[in-house]
Amino acid sequence: MADDVLETDAEAPEGAELPQAPPIVDRFLFVDIAALRAKQLRKGATPRLRHESGTTPTKAERIAMEEVRQRLVHYDLPAFKSRSTVPQA
Repeated sequence: MADDVLETDAEAPEGAELPQAPPIVDRFLFVDIAALRAKQLRKGATPRLRHESGTTPTKAERIAMEEVRQRLVHYDLPAFKSRSTVPQA
């Protein structure tokens, strides 16, 4: 997966509320999206979590997982290619 799969903070207007992303039901997709988001956070992206109860995580990986859990991270999936379209040798 590439970094451009996730919507970056620069794409959202300042102070704009993004609609919620679709729920993730596949645990492998959850891990991939959270890992990409953690990479963005480590590179300096602004966390999207709100400081509500004072128990906000500090590690990029934990912040990313919570953002994905709260559906704050938008993502695109690549188009599925069926095997029947690949020529047989």
